[in-house]
Amino acid sequence: MTPPASINSNIAELSRRIRLAEQENGREANSVTLMAVSKTRPAAAIRASVAAGISHIGENYLQEALHKQDLLQDLNITWHCIGPVQSNKSRTVAEQFDWLHTLDREKIARRLNEQRPAHRPPLNVCLQVNIDEEPQKAGIVAADIPALAATVASLPGLRLRGLMAIPAARSNPAEQRQVFARLRHCFESLQAQHPEVDTLSMGMSRDFEAAIAEGATLVRIGTEIFGPRDPAPGV
Repeated sequence: MTPPASINSNIAELSRRIRLAEQENGREANSVTLMAVSKTRPAAAIRASVAAGISHIGENYLQEALHKQDLLQDLNITWHCIGPVQSNKSRTVAEQFDWLHTLDREKIARRLNEQRPAHRPPLNVCLQVNIDEEPQKAGIVAADIPALAATVASLPGLRLRGLMAIPAARSNPAEQRQVFARLRHCFESLQAQHPEVDTLSMGMSRDFEAAIAEGATLVRIGTEIFGPRDPAPGV
């Protein structure tokens, strides 16, 4: 595991770069949230990141996440599901998470709404957009956003928060910005119909500064916080 001191310094440097990107692009200070992506990382690494100021944790694998949640019950963590959700796993997401970033089917939306416990607030939901229309990648195309958004907005167990995308990898910052700008335009169109939406989840370790330049409100960072990923999940 990456030593806690290194995790602390990595988060401090990331926070500096995020604040600088906000300033350079005319964004409001502290308008971008840093989420730590902790798939395959041990619970101890998450604990170290929380000690360094992180409160939003993103997990891809449900069984792994549940074990970590059990080990970290003493911490004030907002848990985000950022992996795909199949019908047989929707109840786990509805019961155990605060956010879902990968909704792309009406069927799953309705299951989540039915399965969300009455004592919990509505599940915060971002629609996953396949912004590059890659055939192997999950997500809806831009033209399908209005219909799915309307469904989510009508379900009392869910709260429509915004959009998420994982664009194809690009090394050129100008090209990164172009694709993020396309998602921002989708987000602005969504806001015109649903003024309550406030979250544009885009940008990872390789491209988060370009994402911030184009309006990201939440960036999802793993490697830049925790270092190279271990080959097998750890708890």
